[in-house]
Amino acid sequence: MRIDLVTLVVADYDPAIDFFTEVLGFELVEDKPSLTNDGRPKRWVVVRPPGGGTGLLLARADGERQEAAVGDQTAGRVGFFLQVDDFEATYRRMREANVEFVKPPRTEPYGRVAVFRDLAGNPWDLLGPA
Repeated sequence: MRIDLVTLVVADYDPAIDFFTEVLGFELVEDKPSLTNDGRPKRWVVVRPPGGGTGLLLARADGERQEAAVGDQTAGRVGFFLQVDDFEATYRRMREANVEFVKPPRTEPYGRVAVFRDLAGNPWDLLGPA
């Protein structure tokens, strides 16, 4: 058993795809036309870290309630964790891509960590070995 996908509500598909593929280095594994439950067009968009693992279903906000959740999916808490093998190189590459880091790198018992925001403002931990 494994968790295959986690939904991330986004303002629009293409900027989110660009952020996750161009900035974070994820792979776009699906981008297919689909329909909402009431028949309106939408897209089924899935990105995954290289090599697989749990993917993100990028779901465009539909209505005021979902629009209000964009950037605040976990009520301001870090709710997403990106584990990398080379922390320093990834941190440097993300800084060069103008990713907003809200907490500088530090070393914890579990490894290196820095808090960044995705394109919508959701906080993430960038994690690497100590």
